[in-house]
Amino acid sequence: MNVFLYAFAGYVVLGTVIALMAMKGLKTQEEYYIAGRKVSGVVSALTYAATTYSAFMMVGLVGLSYASGVGALGFELFYLVGTLFLLSYYAPKVWEMAKERGYITPGDMIAERYGREVAVVMSVVATIALIPYLSVQLIGVGLILDKTSAMSFSYGIAASAILIALWAFLGGLRGVAWTDAIQGVFMLVMALAAIYWVNSNGFGDKNFFAEVTRLGELLVVPNSVWTPVRFVSLTLPWFFFALTNPQVFQRLYIPKDRASLRRMVILFGFFGLVYTVIVTLIGLELRTMTEMGAFPRVEDRDAVTPTLLGLMPPLLGAAISLSIFAAAITTANSIVLTLSSMLSRDLFGSERVGTGRVIIVFLTLALTLFAYSRPNYIVELSVLSSTILLAQLPLILGVFHFKGGAKVAGISTLLAGFTTAVVLSFAKLSPLGIPASVWTFIVSFVVFFAASRLDR
Repeated sequence: MNVFLYAFAGYVVLGTVIALMAMKGLKTQEEYYIAGRKVSGVVSALTYAATTYSAFMMVGLVGLSYASGVGALGFELFYLVGTLFLLSYYAPKVWEMAKERGYITPGDMIAERYGREVAVVMSVVATIALIPYLSVQLIGVGLILDKTSAMSFSYGIAASAILIALWAFLGGLRGVAWTDAIQGVFMLVMALAAIYWVNSNGFGDKNFFAEVTRLGELLVVPNSVWTPVRFVSLTLPWFFFALTNPQVFQRLYIPKDRASLRRMVILFGFFGLVYTVIVTLIGLELRTMTEMGAFPRVEDRDAVTPTLLGLMPPLLGAAISLSIFAAAITTANSIVLTLSSMLSRDLFGSERVGTGRVIIVFLTLALTLFAYSRPNYIVELSVLSSTILLAQLPLILGVFHFKGGAKVAGISTLLAGFTTAVVLSFAKLSPLGIPASVWTFIVSFVVFFAASRLDR
């Protein structure tokens, strides 16, 4: 039996036991979706990190670093800096408002400011936007399992989907947070193990820094891959991820007190910096090894990590594969749970936990079908989701900074931003040389301010 399958069986049993333990007392939406606002700072940090850093990192970002060079590090650090900047200012405000006014979903805040109809539209837009990002998790897992012969791409997607639905269905946010805490530590340890193995086996008597000049133009930015336009296109939606992506925005509701919230932000920043540097270094080192003739040349960048795992000792490869699987499951659990809360509470107006559980099943089926088609590279799918979600940014900032605008401004902003992102992205258009993400940002704010003047 494949070594991975033994590890996978133990992982399934442990995660299911945790989910079953977390079921106790999940009678209200507050308990089910935000763990009763009683999560400690350490667990909050680990669940925030595990929700944020998914299969995108060890599959997508390793491949992007391998293919495009140090620009990938700048791209991801830009996200981290943006997130810490936004959290330091907005997290205390959001946490206090949610606690005082009983917010459960991100849409609750929007509904209070702009009206319930806007929250309804926002829930639909968020669901459509996050299906591609959810599919990224399943695609990453499927590629890893297929390349390492643990199971086929199709079976990998199916196994992931079942666990996503099962653990979110049973344990709600409490179960997801507990498993995230374990999986977050496991993800970081396995990334360290991966880079240690690469350094120990890839450079012979030399080291990466002695051979890094082989990367040539990949050591500088801009280069033929990271043009200024491409950098802005990818990083703009990533910078505002902490506010526009509902699964992490909702995480701001869960710390039990201000001290826990502060600890969450600090620990997440440390985790993010270490994990980002390790992951991008793996990609850069593998590309250097390719130029040395010590690692196969990989044209499909999403296949770089699976190729690496195939060269490792079976036990280490299985452990790292499982960490990637865990990263994907934690992110997908969180997104499905958040979307379930938005659809059941904001769209359908239901106060029942059972409604959310039914929605979890249907959401998982939808993302599974999307993942089977594998329509694009992992990084591009992730950025597409965040580009669409930029349409929410004026509304969120409006809660704190802008007095004008109500229902008409809210709905028109969401529809205009969503339409701009989808049309330009799928048609691969960049009017005036400006990328889709920038146009979405501009159109959303222009429409918001214009409509606000008429909608008071």
